[in-house]
Amino acid sequence: MTTLSEVARLAGVTSATVSNVLRQRGKVGEQTRQRVLDAVAQLGYRPHLTARALAEGRAPTLALVVSSIANPFYPEFALAAERAARDHGRFLIVCNTNDDPDIGRAYLDQIAGTLSDGVLIMNANLPMDELRKTEQRGAPVVLCMWEKPDAPPELPCIAVDFFEAGAIAARHLLGLGHQCFAALVGSKKSGIHAERHRGFASACKEAGHPHPTQRTSYINDTVESGYRATMELLREHPQVTAIFASNDLPALGAMNAIADMGMNVPRDISVTGITDIQWARVSRPALTTVAVPTEAAARMSIELLLALIERRSPSPVMHVTAAPQLVERASTAAPRRR
Repeated sequence: MTTLSEVARLAGVTSATVSNVLRQRGKVGEQTRQRVLDAVAQLGYRPHLTARALAEGRAPTLALVVSSIANPFYPEFALAAERAARDHGRFLIVCNTNDDPDIGRAYLDQIAGTLSDGVLIMNANLPMDELRKTEQRGAPVVLCMWEKPDAPPELPCIAVDFFEAGAIAARHLLGLGHQCFAALVGSKKSGIHAERHRGFASACKEAGHPHPTQRTSYINDTVESGYRATMELLREHPQVTAIFASNDLPALGAMNAIADMGMNVPRDISVTGITDIQWARVSRPALTTVAVPTEAAARMSIELLLALIERRSPSPVMHVTAAPQLVERASTAAPRRR
């Protein structure tokens, strides 16, 4: 591996001058700068990021820890966060825990504060005290897409009003004339999607159509779980005319199940989700969903993390994104008389 000293010898300058050129700092004449860049290109020199981090006490990277990179929402968020990080001259490391807290702890122990200057956390199933320990070691932590703006956590976060997202979905279906719903909640009853379902149920109750608990299934946040739960719900409750899913993946599974049962979406049953991942836009029929500002939330997360790293923002702090918005597509319609 080519060293900084070798670049300096070829360019006829000191190692400090090479370092200043590569980091675009200090005063270096144009001719000298060009000699350094030519030497870098000739030798194929690449900075050793770990060594730089140890020498400077500062890493050029940020880390994003997610629970499952197989969930298409997380790559979409990661892409937006990576763009935002690059806009600020940083690189983004994506760490997948596979919903395993031990893997998450290993990432925090090995990366936070060494390879990465700070950490974004996305539903990584990590206890709050572990995240506080990371913060105390000098690596700021930001929770992304926090679902309870009215209940700030103990750490800095970017929050989305998911209660309102659930209420928007309910008001849309109620406005179409539906009164008999089933609900697919992509978490445990007290899990991360609880606020979405609570918003949905609250809007139904306000409209005079309370949603009964027996038509609610708490499932994994996957297409397969949405499919299986819909099969069971519709066999037990054939009177259902609309299905609310707390996320797009179970909603897509619901549409597949309805088709396999010989029915049509939306003629026989309407389906709506929350998030607006790309799959929602390309499914057939295209999925009506409540879009959350994913790209804006990613950018806000990066900017808050950098502000904490540079001590421009107090900790903890919470910023709330713009409100979720209904995206009406072909999976919902007025109920037909059976």
